[in-house]
Amino acid sequence: MSTAYDFTATGIDGRPVVLSEYAGKVLLIVNVASQCGFTPQYAGLQRLWQDYRERGLVVMGFPCDQFGHQEPGDEAQIRAFCSLEYAVDFPMFAKVEVNGANAHPLWAWLKREQGGLLGIDAIKWNFTKFLVGRDGRALSRHAPTAAPDALRGDIESALG
Repeated sequence: MSTAYDFTATGIDGRPVVLSEYAGKVLLIVNVASQCGFTPQYAGLQRLWQDYRERGLVVMGFPCDQFGHQEPGDEAQIRAFCSLEYAVDFPMFAKVEVNGANAHPLWAWLKREQGGLLGIDAIKWNFTKFLVGRDGRALSRHAPTAAPDALRGDIESALG
C-alpha cells in the first residue's frame, strides 16, 4: 500500500520535492487556479496554514489548468499572483494535470483512495481538497464548494 509520502512533485520553483520530507505531518492537498470563482479560497487556505502549521499541518497548492483554462500563467506568474493577492507562503507546486492519462501520480493515487460522489473519481473542478493523515493515508475528500474553514474539524481530528 502506498502513501502520499511515496510521491515526488515539482515545486513551483522547479525543484523536485520528495513528499517523504513531510512524513508525520497532516497534508491538505488542493488543486488551485488563479482565475476561478473559488480563487478567494486562497485566503482561507493561508489562514489554515497559519493557524495549524505549528501543530503539523502542511497546505499544498497544485495549480491546474484543466478546468476552463483558469490557470493560464506559468509558474512565475502563479507564484507572483499568490504572493501579491493572497500573501500565500504555504508550499506551492508546478502545474499538474489531475485527470486523464497525464494526471500526476499523486493525484491518481488520491482519487483512488478517496473516490468522488456516485463512484466517479474524476476531479470535478478547481479547489478540490484532500486531507491526508500523519500516516500518509488519504482521510477525506472535500468538494470545491467546501470553504477551507469548514475543514477545521477534520483537520483538528487529524492533528490529534
